[in-house]
Amino acid sequence: MDAPATPVTLSPRASEEVRRILTDKTIPDGYGLRIGVRGGGCSGMSYILGFDKLREHDLTFNADGIVMYIDKRQGLYLLGTTIDYHAGLDARGFIFENPNATQTCGCGSSFAA
Repeated sequence: MDAPATPVTLSPRASEEVRRILTDKTIPDGYGLRIGVRGGGCSGMSYILGFDKLREHDLTFNADGIVMYIDKRQGLYLLGTTIDYHAGLDARGFIFENPNATQTCGCGSSFAA
């Protein structure tokens, strides 16, 4: 059976940075990249991005060899989202481009849907 299509896409720069972190920080086996949302932030919801173990309500996706966990209750908020990585002089970090966001804030880590 084919793996389901992921609701979130990692840009090549984001994939490269995730792989670098996996190697440099020696993330243990069994951990995947958790992508999600939670209530809070100046626009109502904020993004979650980090390494975690599989949880009860998670769906598992594979993006170019990177295992991603997304709580199925949060998937609708993330559908179509692209995660990029910016490493410029003015800012450094992951950037979420979410087509479901009806409002965002200046910090770029909070949105309303």
